[in-house]
Amino acid sequence: MHSDRHFTTTTPFSGLRRRGFLAASGAAGLGALALTGCADTPGTAPDTEEGGTPKRGGRLRAAFAGGGASETLDPHLSNLFADAARAKALYDKLADCGADLSAQPRLASSWEPDSGLGRWKVSLREAVFHDGKPVTANDVLYSYRRIADPRGAFRARASLEPIDLAASRALDERTVEFVLKRPTAEFPNVMAAFGAYIVPASARDGHFDHRPVGSGPFRFVSFAPGRSTVLRRNDDYWDGAPYLDELEFVVANEESARVSALLGGQVEYAHELDPATARAHEDGGRIRIVRLRNSAMQSFAMKTDRPPFDDPRVRRALMLVADREELVKGALSGAGEIGNDLFGKGYEYYAGSLPQREQDLGRARALLKQAGAEDLRITLDTSPVAAGFTEAAAVFRDQAAAAGITVEVRTGSKDTYWKDILDAGTLCCYRSGAMPIESHLSQRLLTGSTTNATKWRHQDFDALYRQAQSTGDPKQRAAVYARMQRRLHTEGPFLVWGFADWIIGTARRVGGVERQAPANTLDWARFDRVWLA
Repeated sequence: MHSDRHFTTTTPFSGLRRRGFLAASGAAGLGALALTGCADTPGTAPDTEEGGTPKRGGRLRAAFAGGGASETLDPHLSNLFADAARAKALYDKLADCGADLSAQPRLASSWEPDSGLGRWKVSLREAVFHDGKPVTANDVLYSYRRIADPRGAFRARASLEPIDLAASRALDERTVEFVLKRPTAEFPNVMAAFGAYIVPASARDGHFDHRPVGSGPFRFVSFAPGRSTVLRRNDDYWDGAPYLDELEFVVANEESARVSALLGGQVEYAHELDPATARAHEDGGRIRIVRLRNSAMQSFAMKTDRPPFDDPRVRRALMLVADREELVKGALSGAGEIGNDLFGKGYEYYAGSLPQREQDLGRARALLKQAGAEDLRITLDTSPVAAGFTEAAAVFRDQAAAAGITVEVRTGSKDTYWKDILDAGTLCCYRSGAMPIESHLSQRLLTGSTTNATKWRHQDFDALYRQAQSTGDPKQRAAVYARMQRRLHTEGPFLVWGFADWIIGTARRVGGVERQAPANTLDWARFDRVWLA
């Protein structure tokens, strides 16, 4: 890769280690911050209000929780929010989800199905990769075939399952004909799936962390896993060049470290702040707080392929143990609203007519007795990897005790938590950003889902999903999704207790941060639209 300038790598600030940063030798720390000419003096920086005049130039430093030394820039392996934000900066998808979770065109300029919904013709806009080569139909097909390869654990694989990639073809350089295994009315959601990024047909596994080439708004400069990623503006970006000259992602796993760096002028953007932090600084004037309302599902995930949660009565009992109001108040400091054991509150197809589940300890005890589990003892895995996780575990432990359930809270590593809970344990704290309900089902609740952390595997449920996809009439499709959600509400693997506000902190000189963009949607982490005053 080429670069306009030479970037030097600095070591982490030793003075920050006392505030929660890990040293350079640790798994993750706020490293590689080039301070010269970058730091603001807290309280004296210009105040950029929404709607201000965008200004070009400067380096924005964004602090995210990361994944330690195992981090990768491979966009098809994105799992963490840091991964998704970096992938969005470097790459594009054919479509992405708008604030209302509808599919919005990106590299695809248009799409059109045949009358039977079994073939979709997708036209590509004129876009080029960072090496100057055009984005073509062959690149699209290569990317999707790579994701679909069963030898790789790629996040979007289950979402792309409806596509017959062997039969799909390039009609010309900028037109793809996707042949589907069955009629699929919601094929645009497939293109917008989390992790379904387009890479060059020349890309190979070893390239992504050393010389990644995308078509996104920023070009690669450097990558130190678990520490820092430096990117440079792509002046040839099809959607308009970013305002920023440079963008740096820095890893700070502790929320206190992200806040300290923001207050100290060492970063300008801090992702995922705690509700208590937001309250403390909302009116203080030093930083700006951005709340993305109710955009993060908060839940406990139960593994259904092993005792005790292979018995649906035990799963229902846990759902009846939860006092959701107390969990939202205690774990989220009230910054959210209660859930009803279903993903996607307020989204299209959400089964909002189902009765709100409330705590019923007597019924929970009766179910446990029926299941022969009166003296139930379970381990709840949690980690400070996400806001509210450890607090929710403590609150739920006390709630369960009132029903005679002994919950042992086990705190795992921030660096490996998401990998650890995918297959290990029986009960864990779990969350999700926004995505269409269809995507949540395909990526987490089908037999072949790569990120099926609950091991929910039911052929009849898979068949209902395929039926919903193939149903052209929206009302009839909604009825099928309602059937699936009724089952999840009755005996499903997720105890969804709340939906949290997603909280971001920025320096007051930062403009252009979208306030109506749930996490994971198109305008979340849109650093090509952000500027520094």
